[in-house]
This record gives sequence, structure tokens and C-alpha cells, in this order.
Amino acid sequence: MPTKKLERRDFLKNIAIVGAGIFSPAFADSSIHTQRVSPTIANKYPFFGIHQQGIITPPQKHIYFLVLDLHTHSRSEIKEVFQTWTAYASKLTKGENVAPYGSNMLIPPSDTGEADSLNPSNLTLTFGVGASFFEKLGLKSACPKALKDLPHFPRDQLRKEFSGGDICIQACADDPQIAFHAVRNLVRVARLKVTMKWSQMGFNSYENNDTPRNLFAFKDGTINPAANELDKVVWVKDESWLNNGSYLVIRRVQMHLETWDRTHLKGQNDTFGRKRDTGAAFGKNDEFEQADIEALDENGKRIMPENSHVFLAKKTGIQILRRSFSFASGIDARTGQFDAGLLFISFQKDPMQFIKIQNALGNTDRMNEYITHIGSGLFACFGGVSQKNGDYIGRTLLG
Repeated sequence: MPTKKLERRDFLKNIAIVGAGIFSPAFADSSIHTQRVSPTIANKYPFFGIHQQGIITPPQKHIYFLVLDLHTHSRSEIKEVFQTWTAYASKLTKGENVAPYGSNMLIPPSDTGEADSLNPSNLTLTFGVGASFFEKLGLKSACPKALKDLPHFPRDQLRKEFSGGDICIQACADDPQIAFHAVRNLVRVARLKVTMKWSQMGFNSYENNDTPRNLFAFKDGTINPAANELDKVVWVKDESWLNNGSYLVIRRVQMHLETWDRTHLKGQNDTFGRKRDTGAAFGKNDEFEQADIEALDENGKRIMPENSHVFLAKKTGIQILRRSFSFASGIDARTGQFDAGLLFISFQKDPMQFIKIQNALGNTDRMNEYITHIGSGLFACFGGVSQKNGDYIGRTLLG
């Protein structure tokens, strides 16, 4: 018995010593908490500007795309969230912590810290809102008529968990940890006001300025609008709160790699209407030559298959800006096959641009044999944020 009492006394004594150490001033000394090092490489894409970055920005190598639902109906609370996100985004894109750590070691750090030793890696952050955002905040009168759920397209097999949503955040960077760190900290500060609906990490791989290849090995996003075409194709130009913004379409596309891998090369080329090796359209030798869907061979037959992806899309005469990323998320437990595909993202000044193209593809597109659209969303992305005092993401809408 005496031995047991002694052991108990020693145990309590040790607890007291440890407790004293935890709460001592020395333990709370900020000098042992290293602050983030200054970036050695500046970000080419600052957060502030006429337009949001991450739209016409050349695609980075990684994306973390997140869709959120509101957890409040208070407009003032969401306004505060957007103001905080603006402050955070301006720091994150510069390679800084969202806030100084402070000197108190007994509270969670203000920044999650996994980017402390990293450069900003060309991080861009793009914010958008869906139609349901306006309903929940009592702003239905401000919701553009064009901002509504995309229609059901032929062959769609949409899953509720990958569709819709109130807010989207697109984080793109040349380092996946930088992109995730940014989204993590934005969500962390708004936890009481928003809930996460779905997310997807994606990637692009390319050398120099080459066009990235998707998981079917074809170049994706070869010809996008540029320069003078952007006002005609991408940017909303009106007197509304969405001026200098754009509409973002997101589609989670499952790619059936096992079926594709059993298709001969000619069949793969015929599906796209392009040559896999060079990216050139049928009848052309260079990737960036405009496709000619009317070109005929020596027998008077169309060179490009009329049910090819390029033929059907080109026939509409409509342009959008594609900014897609591949994804590979393990194995689909239901099929035992790769859970992989394309996170299709496009920007356009009017959602009808995408809708008309997708309807034209319809049931005819040879690509349908190899893909299934399982997620969908449409978001209005605000115009850019100026550096003047008081400006913030969505100020033109929330006041």
C-alpha cells in the first residue's frame, strides 16, 4: 500500500511540474515559433486587378476546386466573409501567411502553416456564386437571368453530390500544396458561415509552353480566345454588378480509361478529329492551324468525321475559353476501375455559349462512348478587386 501511495504522489507531482511548464511565460515565448520565410520568387499574378486572375491566366499545373453551401442567411455575415477572404487572398497570392502568428503559444496558429517554406508558385484564387446564393441571401432580384442550373444534356448522369452549390473557389498554382493551403485557410476562417459540398484536386503536365494533354493523351485547350476576342467571348460588359466578370461552367467528367485503352489509334483520332501525336486537326499539319470541317479528300469525302468531337463543336461557330484539368482519385469502388477523368472548366460571357455547344454534341459525339458527365455547376465570377480602401470580392453585389 505505501508503495502505491508513493507512486500516486509522484504521478501527481509530475503532472504539476508539466502543467507549470505549459503555462510558464517561457513556453509562450514567440521566439521559438518560426515565422514564414519571405518568398524568393514573386508571383506573376497579383490578386488585385480589373478582372479576377485564374480566368485568362495561363493554366498552372495544379488546381484545388471547392464548392461551398451557405450556412447562414445573413447578408452582413457573408459580406464579412468576403471582406476577410479578400484580405487573405491578397496575402496568399504574395506568398504570405493569412495573418501573423502572434506570441501566444496556447492558441491555434492563425495560419495552418504547410506553405511556410514555399514560394507562392503563381497561385491564383477565383471566386464565384451560384443561383442558390441569391435565394438564400434574399437577393433574387439581383440574380442574372442567365444564372440558373444548366439544363439536362443528352447522356448526363449527374450525381447530386457533385452538382450545384452556392459558392465556388478555384485555387490554381504550380504546387499542389500551395493551392490546397490557400483553400484550407479560406474555409477555416469561414467555418461558421459555410459548409463544404464537394471538391476536386486536378493536374496539368506540360513542358515549356506546350498545350497540356488530357488522360486520353490528346492536347486539351489548343485554341482559346485571346486579346481582342476576350471581350466578345469571356468578359461580361454591362452596368451590372457582374461587369468585368465571367460565367464559370464546371463539369466533372468521368473518363472510361479501360474502354479507351482498347480502342485503336485511328479510332482515337477519329473520335477527336485531331491527330494524337501533333494535336493537328484532320487535314492540317500544325496544332494551332484552324480546323476546316468542310475540307474534302480526293474522293470528295469529308476529311473530318462528322461525328467527331471537333467537327460538332466547330460547326456551332461558338467560342468559349477552356481551362480544364485532369484528375485521378483512386479506384471507383462500384466498378473496380480508375476514378479518373477531366475537371472541365470553361469561362464565357453568356452561359448559352456552353449550352449550345453541349447540345450540339448531344447523342452524336463519338466521345460519348468513353465519357460520362457526373457533376455540373454554373457560377458567376465577380469582376476584379481594386486596391483602393474598402474594395472586396463581391462589393458590387453586397454593397
